[in-house]
Amino acid sequence: MLKKFGTSMCVCYKSLKGFHHISRCTIFTRVKNVYQAKESVGGKAEIKGWVKAIRKFKEYTFVDIDDGSWPKSLQITVPKDSVPEGLTYGSSIKVNGQLNINPNKQLELIPDKIEVIGPCVVMDGYPFAPRKSYQPEYVRQFIHLRPRTRTFSSLLRVRHHTARALDQYFDDLSFIKIDVPVLTSNDCEGAGEVFSVTPDSKQLLKEMAPPVVVSPEEVFFNGKTFLTVSGQLHLEVAARAIGNVYCCGPTFRAENSKSRLHLAEFYMAEAEIAFADDLKEILIVMEGLVKHICQYLMENAAEDLALYSKMQQTEGILNVEQILKSPFAVDTYDNVYRILESRSDQFSQPLVKGQPLSKEHELFLVKHNENTPIFVVEWPAETKPFYMKAVDDSSKKVHAVDLLCNNVGELCGGSLREDEYNILEAKLKAHNLEEKLAWYLELRKFGNVPTGGFGMGFDRLLQVILGIPNIKDAIPFPRWPHNCKL
Repeated sequence: MLKKFGTSMCVCYKSLKGFHHISRCTIFTRVKNVYQAKESVGGKAEIKGWVKAIRKFKEYTFVDIDDGSWPKSLQITVPKDSVPEGLTYGSSIKVNGQLNINPNKQLELIPDKIEVIGPCVVMDGYPFAPRKSYQPEYVRQFIHLRPRTRTFSSLLRVRHHTARALDQYFDDLSFIKIDVPVLTSNDCEGAGEVFSVTPDSKQLLKEMAPPVVVSPEEVFFNGKTFLTVSGQLHLEVAARAIGNVYCCGPTFRAENSKSRLHLAEFYMAEAEIAFADDLKEILIVMEGLVKHICQYLMENAAEDLALYSKMQQTEGILNVEQILKSPFAVDTYDNVYRILESRSDQFSQPLVKGQPLSKEHELFLVKHNENTPIFVVEWPAETKPFYMKAVDDSSKKVHAVDLLCNNVGELCGGSLREDEYNILEAKLKAHNLEEKLAWYLELRKFGNVPTGGFGMGFDRLLQVILGIPNIKDAIPFPRWPHNCKL
């Protein structure tokens, strides 16, 4: 049973018949609660966290404690004779005391008791120093310690609030969240950029081997299995049973790329809308999602937006305001191609009609649109996967959309899905997928409905909002070619 008492929480485990009695009550206070609670001043608090700075004076030592819950540290005013042994920058401590307003009108904690839980011997190789900023490339060398920095802990809180905003948005629209598998037999995008999954145990493979000879990749699941590149196909299954659905989870790409926008493992938010027969429905949900998250962050994480922008010298809050102030633009592939063609001398990457746009082209279009996001629709069919619906029977265009934003270019990609049985059957045959995706075709046979949806790079959204140059600094534990630390 969980009971809430002001800024404290009490967890009690009651005895059950036939079991031993277990009783425990833990009371704690988070720095966030202290700053937000009006009744904090004069009250007692127990804070557990890490020392972010120490300032020694004649009679007092001032210690800044941070428990990760809030952008600000809490100052502890410790009498000189009460400083415990081992109290250093980076050490973890527990402090009991009374909250007070000091002469500078700042909140502080006057300790009755202060205890060092985990010492930190800085001279033994601790890579960070107090009140000092570091370049992301340097901090990235210490993935296991990176959350200790103010900048990255701020990023983690913004990431947390972004996830909450995403769930709130879809819940308010009555979307159902679906847990899609990480292991799959499908390569949704068809680009072959997948990781194969095989048991590491040679003994297990030997025990499970069938009488006929098959590759080790097929032994465990009776077929090749991959780490997912998208949850779309599974969402299409659910959408044809319970309506509008979404997911958010890890996806994987086996690309030999170390660019600032690519990872081997990243997070994707995906949605599938049942009974969707107009691409505008997809655009409305997509734009609403991005704007809702931005508005939520302004209301619930403004301090962290400001802190991150200040520490990293980015335009985080300005980026959010830009997204919120204007409707997103909509234009066709042909039209934006003509804009790019008229300025082709400005690009280092060649512009080829009927081919995907390069990152350079995407970023130019956003800048050309005064840094307001832009939807590009009606793409050449050859640039998109097989499952996208044609604009008409004779058209070589498909009902596809890419949402382009500042800093990253493509943030979201979506489409209407091909819902005609005969057309989809022909496409599967053309790609030699009629056997592997027979179940996907069968969805169009029994109670079929038109659907459409999109995927949004969760980590890229943080890059857009916070102005993060490199996606490796938008995710807690980045993986890229030749690097899978921890």
